[in-house]
Amino acid sequence: MKLKALLIPTLLVIAAVVAAWYFLKPAKSKKESLQLTTLVKKGDFKVKVTATGELKAKRSEKIIGPQGMRTVGIWQTNITDLVAEGTMVKAGDYVATLDKTELTNRMRDAQTQMDKMLTQLEQAKIDTAIELRGIRDQIANLQFQKKEKQLQLEQSRFEPQSVIHQAQLDLERAERDYQQLVERLALTKEKSQAKISEINASFRLLQDQFARMAELAGQFTVMAPKSGMVIYARNWDGGKVTPGAQINAWEPTVAELPDLTEMISKTFVNEVDINRVRKGQDVHIQIDAFPGRSYTGTVIQVANIGEQLRDYDSKVFEVIIQVHESDSVMRPAMTTSNEIVTYVHKKVLYVPMEALQSDSLSYVFKKVDGKMVKQEVIAGDSNEDEVIIAYGLNENDEILLVAPKDAEKLAFIPLDKKIKEEIRKKQEAERKKREAEALARSRKVPEEKLQTDSEPGGGSIIIFN
Repeated sequence: MKLKALLIPTLLVIAAVVAAWYFLKPAKSKKESLQLTTLVKKGDFKVKVTATGELKAKRSEKIIGPQGMRTVGIWQTNITDLVAEGTMVKAGDYVATLDKTELTNRMRDAQTQMDKMLTQLEQAKIDTAIELRGIRDQIANLQFQKKEKQLQLEQSRFEPQSVIHQAQLDLERAERDYQQLVERLALTKEKSQAKISEINASFRLLQDQFARMAELAGQFTVMAPKSGMVIYARNWDGGKVTPGAQINAWEPTVAELPDLTEMISKTFVNEVDINRVRKGQDVHIQIDAFPGRSYTGTVIQVANIGEQLRDYDSKVFEVIIQVHESDSVMRPAMTTSNEIVTYVHKKVLYVPMEALQSDSLSYVFKKVDGKMVKQEVIAGDSNEDEVIIAYGLNENDEILLVAPKDAEKLAFIPLDKKIKEEIRKKQEAERKKREAEALARSRKVPEEKLQTDSEPGGGSIIIFN
């Protein structure tokens, strides 16, 4: 009885210890408890480059502000009001109002100058009239003096010779003074007329300028040239032209009316992948806002010059994709996911990218007769998820996705060197053939001059060979 009393507590303690060990022991990781494997697949393999893009209208009509600002000495102005982006307008509908403070000030100054010129013109006419009247009075007096001198000469014919001679001199002097006044009258008229003509010419120039400014003032209220959806234009740094933004006299674009029947996707491809991208390549497109819809497209332009953008760690190249379909849900500035198919390999073996191990050689962990070995392979093209195995594996071979703990102890199965060399030569020949085909296909795509934004760093868009 006493033994039984001691045995029961002892057994309970042992059971508690065993239970605690069972429940509190550290759990084995997935790597330790199982090995993730996959089978080698065979089929068509897409080599693709994925990139995020933005929908744009292939063609659009610009909504232009005043086009004569330079003729009146105005070089820029600000947008004080602009309809919301996406607003549907008809031809002649209101779009924007521009700040015409500078124009109003210039018109006020011009009006002041015109009033001043009119005053100068009237004063010049009055001064001329007074001066001409004085000269005419002097001419009339000299005409009277001439008659007196003529009479004196006639009466002195019986006088001594000296008296006659003096009378002749007096008459000649009066004649000369008379001719000088007549010439002075003509010169004064000509001079006065020239002055009045100069004032009139300056007045007409100022009047014409004022008329242009008055006409230009009406253009500071911007109307839609045709029906469509208003999309904000882009300025030199890629930002949208919004209320408060400045437009200049050389490019007074306020907004745009895109042609929504033909769309493109503007995307940027990393410099690592750009060598794969060519004109004429097919593209699978999805709009992020409508994930259930997919579209097709073609690469129509590839930039030859890279640029450094704010949201990218490395340089990128602009790629323009023509969207084949037209859909009422498509709107400019929508984000697209673009899958550029650079090549499709027919009936090849491929494995997940993480299954391929790379050291000085490429190999996978392959299961042979229930055991794992390191199998050397020759890899081919790859995409973001998978890689082609050109040689070294067969369809449905079982391979590991991650290296096992005892990887260093596993047997290594190399490939025959001659076979490796032959495979690599074959790969190089196929690569050159693909490049030639891609080049020939790109040349069939006609070059198009697309409307460009004023975005930073944009190199010229040309064929990328």
